[in-house]
Amino acid sequence: MRPAPTRWGTPVGRRDFITLAGGMAIWPLAARAQQSEQMRRIGVLLGWSESDPQFRSWFAVFAQELARLGWANGINIRIEQRWTNADIERARQLAKELVQLQPDVILVSTTPVTAALQQETRTIPIVFAAVADPVGSGFIAGLRQPGGNLTGFINIEGATGGKWLQIIKEIAPHIERAAAMYNPDTAPYAKYFLAPFEAAARALAVDPIIAPVRNDAEIEAVISSLGREQGGLVVVTDSFMGVHREAIIREATRNKVPSIFEVAFFARDGGLVSFGPSYPDFFRRAAGYVDRILKGEKPADMPVQIPAKYELVINLKTARALGLTVPQAMLVSADEVIE
Repeated sequence: MRPAPTRWGTPVGRRDFITLAGGMAIWPLAARAQQSEQMRRIGVLLGWSESDPQFRSWFAVFAQELARLGWANGINIRIEQRWTNADIERARQLAKELVQLQPDVILVSTTPVTAALQQETRTIPIVFAAVADPVGSGFIAGLRQPGGNLTGFINIEGATGGKWLQIIKEIAPHIERAAAMYNPDTAPYAKYFLAPFEAAARALAVDPIIAPVRNDAEIEAVISSLGREQGGLVVVTDSFMGVHREAIIREATRNKVPSIFEVAFFARDGGLVSFGPSYPDFFRRAAGYVDRILKGEKPADMPVQIPAKYELVINLKTARALGLTVPQAMLVSADEVIE
């Protein structure tokens, strides 16, 4: 599948749409039946890198589900797609640009990008597909009744900050220190995870380290220090960490630092272990919310949803490289084990 274009403002042909929707053999009958209806516009503002196939695959899930629900790009909808590449200033510029187009609804990902979009509009319906703490961030009044123009899907709950450390300690019982690494610019919600992380550290007799980073050099410094002190690493995932995951995984392996991540592709790309929800599922479900809004429902009345299931992915190849033995009980309970 060729990479999706940055902007879909121009209607595409049948062959193009089928390619972008993931190789579907035919259009849904509902889409063909709606060709004569009013063209609707969907804005999309994603906080990651467009060049990364992992992130593009999440958007492809959204497009496929929209197509299944009868919304065909270039037929009865136009999708205006933008990517911020984890750049906050770019997020602000693109948010302003999208709002000026006055779409019927906007799909957005990540907390800082959602914040940038909320600054530009309090009227256009917005569906977020990966926000950690929407109430604490001021996006909604409550989970059951958001009360404004935003609704969507929480990617992870704060208590998981402690669970991550528990998993690392179980795999690497020798560690006496552990760092929670995050970018304060792209993860302003980090405190949501840090308190549970510190509480778990006290219970496990582990010295907690709070490690803010903003670039590859700072990532390397944190992980190198942990390697010298035989420490573990908890990565508070956000758009920055996703874009910089190659450097994080490389340094963790080189310094023999046991590390845990939220998103499964970190483990698939060489990280030791991941524990978190399914991001493709967020985007599939977000398409359902966009469909309901296009059909007349209001975000204020659509409850914000939490993850239905968490997945544990273990990379045994990386465990061996780090000289670690993963407990058999954990391997049996894992959703995916990479040999």
